[in-house]
Amino acid sequence: MTGKANSEILVSGPQETAPELAKAPATEPSGETAASEPIREEKSLESQEPASQALATNTPAAPASPTATKPAPPNEDVPSAPLLLTVEDVSHNSVTVSWEPPEKLGRLGLQGYVLELCPEGASEWVPVNPRPVMVTQQTVRNLALGDKFFLRVAAVGSAGAGPPAVLDQPVHIQEIVEAPKIRVPRHLRQTYIRHVGESVNLQIPFQGKPKPQASWTHNGHALDSNRVNVRTGDQDSILFIRSAQRSDSGCYELILRLEGLEVKATVDILVIEKPGPPRSIRLLDVWGCNAALEWIPPQDTGNTELLGYTVQKADKKTGQWFTVLERYHPTTCTISDLIIGNSYSFRVFSENLCGLSDSATTTKELAHIQKADIAAKPKGFIERDFSEAPSFTQPLADHTSTPGYSTQLFCSVRASPKPKIIWMKNKMDIQGDPKYRALSEQGICTLEIRKPSPFDSGVYTCKAINVLGEASVDCRLEVKALTCRLSSSLSHTLKSNNQKKLG
Repeated sequence: MTGKANSEILVSGPQETAPELAKAPATEPSGETAASEPIREEKSLESQEPASQALATNTPAAPASPTATKPAPPNEDVPSAPLLLTVEDVSHNSVTVSWEPPEKLGRLGLQGYVLELCPEGASEWVPVNPRPVMVTQQTVRNLALGDKFFLRVAAVGSAGAGPPAVLDQPVHIQEIVEAPKIRVPRHLRQTYIRHVGESVNLQIPFQGKPKPQASWTHNGHALDSNRVNVRTGDQDSILFIRSAQRSDSGCYELILRLEGLEVKATVDILVIEKPGPPRSIRLLDVWGCNAALEWIPPQDTGNTELLGYTVQKADKKTGQWFTVLERYHPTTCTISDLIIGNSYSFRVFSENLCGLSDSATTTKELAHIQKADIAAKPKGFIERDFSEAPSFTQPLADHTSTPGYSTQLFCSVRASPKPKIIWMKNKMDIQGDPKYRALSEQGICTLEIRKPSPFDSGVYTCKAINVLGEASVDCRLEVKALTCRLSSSLSHTLKSNNQKKLG
C-alpha cells in the first residue's frame, strides 16, 4: 500500500466513549475477547524490537482479560507494527494522524488498521474505529477543548492484530492562537477631516483568535467616556462621536493585546470650521485707475490652514459687490481697471476647506478715481517717400496655344507712381489693335489674344514706364497649326464615303 487513504471518524469525546467501549469490548470470531491479545502482542514486541518496547512501557496498557487462554499466533502470521506514525494536523476540535504500511504484512494478508485512543492519566485504550479500515490516514473529529490523549495504531491481519505504533507525545486539543492584526481602511490612512458638529464614526476591522483585548487612546490618554463611545466586536472596533468639536482633533490609537502579543494602529482626526475674517484692512494708495490694499491675517484659521483670500469691490453708485481675486495668498494686492469718476469700497474674506468666513473686513475710506488733465502732444509726422521705379515681380512665361482658342499672358509689376503699360509684338506696338485686349489692375498686367492663329506667334513684350524709369519683360507665344490632324480626319471621311457607295 503505497498511497495514503484518508478516513474521518466522528467521536463525542474520549471521556464519553471510553466507558461505553469498556462495557462492550470488541470480540474475535471465536468468541474470545480481544483484550488479552494486545498484551501478548506487546510481550512478543518486547522480545523482538527494543525500540517498540520503550514506547509500549511509556504507554498505559489495557488490562488483560482472565478468559483469554488462546495462545498468541506466530509472528509470521500477524503483521508488524506500522511505520512513521505522525500527527499531521491539530485543530480546536480534531486531530489528523498518518502512518506508513508495516514492513511485514503477515502470511495471511492485511485486513486493515485499528486506531486507538487513551486519555492522559487513564489506562484503557479505546478503539476509534471498531473495525479495521484500509487507510493510512485518519481524522478524529468532535473532540473537546482541553482534551489530552495518546494515540496508537496497529495493523490487523487474518491471524490477529500486530504490535501497535504509539505516539511518543500526547495530543493536546486547544484553541489555535491567531496573531492579532489590524486592517486600517484606506480612507483612514490619511488625516480624517470632519466639520464641527458632524459625527465621527470609525470602524476598524481586525483579526485574531481568541478574541483580542482592544483599547483606544487619544493623544496618549484614555478616552473621555462622556464624549466618545467605543464598541468592540469579534472582528472590528467602532469609535463614535455624536457631535465633533475641535478638541476632538488629534491622534487616536487602537491597541490589540492577545497572549503577550500587541499591535497598534493610529488614525489622525482633524475637526475644522470656517475661519474668522481678516483682522483689519487698509487702503494704501490710489493712483490713476488703481488702488493698493493691505490686510492682516485672521486670528482664527478654523483649526486648519487657509486656502487664500477673496477680494471684492463695490462702487458707491450701485453698491453691488464683485469678486476681483479668489484664493489669493499674499496679504497685499493692487486692484486695477477701476472706472474714472467712481468711488470704491473693498472687502476681504478668509477661506479654508470649510469655505469663506461668515463675515468680511471692509475698508473704512473710499477710493476716489479722479479724472486727470491729460494734454495730447502729437508727434511730428514724417511722410515717407514711396516713389519707386518700375520692376517686374513676376515675368512673362513662354506659352503654347491652339488656333481658335483665346489665350492670355500675365505678369506683375511694382512701381510708384503708377506706371504706363505698353504691349508689343516683335518690337511693334499693338495698342489699339482689336485682336488684343490689355488690362492692368493692382499691378497685375494681362494681355488677351482673341482666337489666335499661327500668324499670331512671336515674341511679346510688356513695358512699364513712369517718371523714375522703365522696365520690360518678354515671352514667346507659339500657335500650333492643326493641318496634319485635319488631313487625317478628312482622308478617313473620304474612305468611309467610298465604301458606302461601293456597297
